[in-house]
Amino acid sequence: MLYSRSAEYALRALVQMAPLAHDEYALVKNIAADDGIPLHFLAKILQDLARHGLLKSSKGPRGGFRLSQPPEEISMLRIVEAVDGAGRYDRCIGGRPECNDRAACGMHDSWMELRSRIIEYLGGTSIADLAKALSEKRRRLARPRRPKKTASKTRRE
Repeated sequence: MLYSRSAEYALRALVQMAPLAHDEYALVKNIAADDGIPLHFLAKILQDLARHGLLKSSKGPRGGFRLSQPPEEISMLRIVEAVDGAGRYDRCIGGRPECNDRAACGMHDSWMELRSRIIEYLGGTSIADLAKALSEKRRRLARPRRPKKTASKTRRE
């Protein structure tokens, strides 16, 4: 798996926050209900993201969470590293305590190539990119489908 379930939930929550205006806050209970995420689990994740500076939180009747910066500036990699820890992709894929070019495991070379692709994708994909893709997908799914044209037969009597 590329990242943990916690990181997945964080990504889904931040995508929901992407379209909010700068002064709007999202309630954890609404995000959790909309995405089917356990409320207490999501609340803990969002608090951690606020501690990492990715979210701002506000208490009170109009409080909640919002992005701390524009969604175009928050990459998937920053979120995954905030939730799962920096260096997640630096560990040996084979489970060895030391794995590098001098003391490589059997999967080292292929993992290094895949690792660089993963990091490139996660680092190059922003919350804004994910929100735009989700919005486009929902728009396409909501578009009414046209009935297929069928050739009609006319009878002459």
